[in-house]
Amino acid sequence: MAAPLGQRIATWVLEHVGSFLWGFEPRLMSYIVARLGAFGALRWFVANMPGYERTLAALGPLPTHLAALEISIFNGCAYCIYGHALAFELHYLREKDRLFPLDEHALIALAGQEPEQQRKALSDALVAAGLEALTGLYDDVRAIWEGKPGDPALEHLVRMFAVLNACGIEGRVEPDEAHDPINQDRELRRRYAELRAG
Repeated sequence: MAAPLGQRIATWVLEHVGSFLWGFEPRLMSYIVARLGAFGALRWFVANMPGYERTLAALGPLPTHLAALEISIFNGCAYCIYGHALAFELHYLREKDRLFPLDEHALIALAGQEPEQQRKALSDALVAAGLEALTGLYDDVRAIWEGKPGDPALEHLVRMFAVLNACGIEGRVEPDEAHDPINQDRELRRRYAELRAG
């Protein structure tokens, strides 16, 4: 059965925003619209995306995508882990000219592990990658996720990804591409795929 016209229009709008920003139509959009309704989904994006973009600009892509994938690991959403892990991986490759020790599939696998195992795997990978300054982010994000107050930008990410992750899990949405404008760098994506394959 086809979705109501309003939901189809809202999905079209959100998919085209995703296509403009990231170069593809994110698979999650129709599931967000189905969960929140046409007006609710549009209103939610208007309320949340500016804050996300401000965090991305203030913290930078590596910390922001790391926090996003960590929250998604806690919630168990493979779709969002993949999208933000791949964005993190591409930014890391562009910045450091080498691969991050854990790929997006290894990061998805962390969702089924105990918190201390997650923390150690991420910390070890960040240290090996020369990103020691980001090792404390796991504890900061985890504390907020568990209900403690913290950095307002991270609190916003936790609230925002609670909704995104719920939609991804409920819809069993298959991963697509990197959730970042860097996804439009086709040469970088090609190089990343070749390096991972090698």
